[in-house]
Amino acid sequence: MTDLQMGLIGLGGAAVVGVLAYNKWQEHKHRKLAEHLLNARQADVLLDESPPDESRDDDGAGSGPEIVTRSPSAGGGMGAGDERVEPLLRPAAAPDEAQALHASAEASSAAANRRPSGDALPAARSVPSAQSPVALPEPASVAVPPCLLSPTIDYIAAIETSEPAAAYRIREMQRAALARIGKPVNWIAYNEETGEWEPILEDSDSLYRHIRVGLQLVDRKGPVRDGDLSVFHVAMLELATELLGVAELPLRDPALQMAAQLDEFCAGVDIQIGVNVISQGQVFPGTKLRGLAESAGMLIDPDGRFARCDDDGNVLYVLLNQEAKGFTSDSMRTMTTHGVTFLLDVPRVANGDRVLTQMVELARRFADALHGALVDDNRRPLSENAIEPIRRQVLQYQTAMANRQLPAGGPLARRLFS
Repeated sequence: MTDLQMGLIGLGGAAVVGVLAYNKWQEHKHRKLAEHLLNARQADVLLDESPPDESRDDDGAGSGPEIVTRSPSAGGGMGAGDERVEPLLRPAAAPDEAQALHASAEASSAAANRRPSGDALPAARSVPSAQSPVALPEPASVAVPPCLLSPTIDYIAAIETSEPAAAYRIREMQRAALARIGKPVNWIAYNEETGEWEPILEDSDSLYRHIRVGLQLVDRKGPVRDGDLSVFHVAMLELATELLGVAELPLRDPALQMAAQLDEFCAGVDIQIGVNVISQGQVFPGTKLRGLAESAGMLIDPDGRFARCDDDGNVLYVLLNQEAKGFTSDSMRTMTTHGVTFLLDVPRVANGDRVLTQMVELARRFADALHGALVDDNRRPLSENAIEPIRRQVLQYQTAMANRQLPAGGPLARRLFS
């Protein structure tokens, strides 16, 4: 190795050592400067204690000094009777004005605490005004009855308006768009006078600010279509715009998936049970049929059936004419038939196993009184041994519905199976 190479290596080493030493010196210099700046912090009048008042009594009685912020006064001092005043971002109000402001603040706080429950959608947004931001009103803390709307079976739009809107105006605005949808649409709103949710009637002039509109996801025709959901989604956004409000809607894809799953479940428990009473040569006169039905508490409904209802008006089972003509009050005087059918709609009836037993007993009484025969759909005699497996099946299906939070005969089930 030559002398030149040795010299270059030595110079390189010296340069490295010099750089390291310089960096170390700079680091020490900046540390000292930072410590000096941090230690020289000024006192914070809100966070730090003030120095003791040298004008206090010599005995030092009483607690330590308290930092207070006072409203400006002519003397700039604070007398013995002065009260503590919290820091303000505006000039202090006069005593009467301050009392009014305090009462107003308490009223505003109490109103803010009255917030609704049972509503799965986000709270209303704020709508800016020309002068200052004004928060939209929020509905009262009242759960929506499931017979009106439920996120379990409905795709719900929550609309909040800055000004009350008349019921007939709410229902009219998107009528043409919603007429294209093949599923039921239910309208409700919060009545601020009664403190309850209620249906929005088309011919009503009631005023509402808190509106909920639900598109039913499933009925006996199947699940809602993507196109119908899109039409409803756009219609609700446009309705909110026309009402000078805001709308909150769930995501569409999860709603479509939920509709498909719900429809699959409903199809698995959707059964109707028929028990037939047929003639054995002679026909059944209408007058006798009517007497038997009415004595059992059955009445003719608008669909041309005799219906047996519970105390709340819910249909338990119906009696149908096996021939094409339905039952009417006028036709019963002259009509005859060769057979009738008792029909139980299982998902729409609570305690279906017990209702089935009652229906079969009534059918047997009809068969005896009319000299007919009790048979199944294949016209085979219907014995008690044949009824028992059907009763167990009814109980099984209704248990599955209860486990799905859709109890048979409940408001949600009656809407789904319609």
